[in-house]
Amino acid sequence: MVVRERGMPENNAYLCSPMSKSILTESPHYLSATLPCGVRVIFERQTTEVAYCGYVIGSGTSSELPEESGMAHFIEHMSFKGTERRDARHINDALEKVGADLNAYTGKEETVYYTAVSREELPRAIDVLTDMVFHSTFPQKEIDKEVEVIADEISSYKDTPSELIFDEFEEMLFEGSPLGRNILGDIDRLRSYTTEDALRFHRRLYSPSNATFYIYADIDFQRAVKLLERATSTLRPAPVPPVTAELSAYEPRVKTVDKGTHMAHVITGARAFGGDDPRRMPLLLLSNILGGPAMNSRLNLLLRERRGLVYTVESYTGIYRHTGMWGIYFGCEPSNVERCRRLIASALGRMCTTPLSEAALAAAKRQIRGQFLIGINDFSSYARGLGRAWAKYGRHRDVSAILRRIEAVTPQELCDVARDIMDPSRLTTLIYR
Repeated sequence: MVVRERGMPENNAYLCSPMSKSILTESPHYLSATLPCGVRVIFERQTTEVAYCGYVIGSGTSSELPEESGMAHFIEHMSFKGTERRDARHINDALEKVGADLNAYTGKEETVYYTAVSREELPRAIDVLTDMVFHSTFPQKEIDKEVEVIADEISSYKDTPSELIFDEFEEMLFEGSPLGRNILGDIDRLRSYTTEDALRFHRRLYSPSNATFYIYADIDFQRAVKLLERATSTLRPAPVPPVTAELSAYEPRVKTVDKGTHMAHVITGARAFGGDDPRRMPLLLLSNILGGPAMNSRLNLLLRERRGLVYTVESYTGIYRHTGMWGIYFGCEPSNVERCRRLIASALGRMCTTPLSEAALAAAKRQIRGQFLIGINDFSSYARGLGRAWAKYGRHRDVSAILRRIEAVTPQELCDVARDIMDPSRLTTLIYR
């Protein structure tokens, strides 16, 4: 639970820092600001000796032009390879020598650069992160080396069907749309990229107005804002690139790929709801009931514990700005694929037509509430979620509101959402044999 900061006003108040033109906003659970250059800042207090912070950039695979396959992920790698002030070794040393962790990842709609540092080293973290995010130079000699590292990553990924299938499944769901693009890209295309290609992409998408800085720490927010103002003082506001929202029509289909693997890998699912759709919470609850991490999930009991048909089974969701996806993954002997599919279709059919009893729903809510509360104690992950929510939706990730929404889900809502998403006639299926 998020505890209200002592001394914070009940109503939002907008303040101007006397030392700058940053706009600061106070709220019962968080503080936020917009820097003169356009970078947005979101802060939540956590009483720990460690500061969790980073940049969320609105640059993901869906931001790429057709000729820029893999560029968002490529830029993430290259941001560690040299700036106007630091070479690759100095970027890593600057934080690692004080025991900090520095990392990054690329998603379909954002790239996140993050660190965890002792709170007294926050000035150093802000300086290094800002430098590598906004001032990378992408030297060609580093590109030529790093492309081969990414090529090895792609080759390794293709050798892991239990991971590769998730990306190929999304390609099927969103075929013809930017969200369907593979994050890692194509090796031959990557090998053709130059410094100018990288700089062109960076200029378009790494503008301050397309960036959010998050902080989850026990620090003085006004001081953090001043540090960020100093670090970004040479940056100028720029237009935010439009968010790509084009989606092709969805057509369910079944695809089988011969991978020659000992175990079959299968995903079945469908398109689902975007981040602003209130039905996303019932879907999350449904997915957890069916195939969440607990051993008592319905599909784990049905397929593994009672019949021994699968090695693993899980249900999962993906949420994007304007759409989303839901799927069930399982791994089994090739001879058991069709039987597992029939059993899953039967289980989904029951979810569409038979409301949960009040007792069963209450137990499911208790379970997901406990999982959620345990999950937010992973402070680094929670902090990144704080930043992503502010970057994508301009809203605070209010834990209390999330728990209230879970508690408010009704049996009828679950049936309605199941019919919308999980009806067997709507499912797309990908099978690796």
